Amino acid sequence: MRHKYETHGIVLSRAPVGEMSASVALLTSDIGLVYARAQSVRRSGAKLAPALATFTESDLTLVRGKEWWRVAGAVRKENWCTRMCVASARTRAARISGLLLRLVAGEASNAALFPIITGFFEALATLPKEIHESAETLAALRLLAALGLDEGGVPGEASAFTPPLLAAIAGERASYIARINRGIAASGL
Repeated sequence: MRHKYETHGIVLSRAPVGEMSASVALLTSDIGLVYARAQSVRRSGAKLAPALATFTESDLTLVRGKEWWRVAGAVRKENWCTRMCVASARTRAARISGLLLRLVAGEASNAALFPIITGFFEALATLPKEIHESAETLAALRLLAALGLDEGGVPGEASAFTPPLLAAIAGERASYIARINRGIAASGL
């Protein structure tokens, strides 16, 4: 019998596998970034479907198989996609999630990534859309720093996306964008 891992995580992406299953990229608070298979989640009325929608934060039960993780259970805690009322906020969330998935090759156990993403999603859901661009810039810079691709200082704590901090980011936007571009170039993408 395989060990079950109880964790808390966010679905960053979801792709169909076969007729009824899906592959999900999960950013968990303690295991890190994992890819898991969810059996029959695309079937009409599937119990796990709401908890495994993209940008949903859930309590998860994962089982490690020989080749991949499998989702054994999930309970939805927060659906960030519905809380992000503006379509541009969901687009920004998708860009940052895509950047994270591109920068991390395979699975990674990095505890610093989870608070960055949860803080960023909270900012997109609660702050005015005029400062979402600064939040996206700060999230990208923090991801690069957490992955060792940026050597400069990053203002604030990992989950802090406060209006005064984002106003300071907006004032120095050009230098932060240059650092982000250097970090992405250093990654080889």
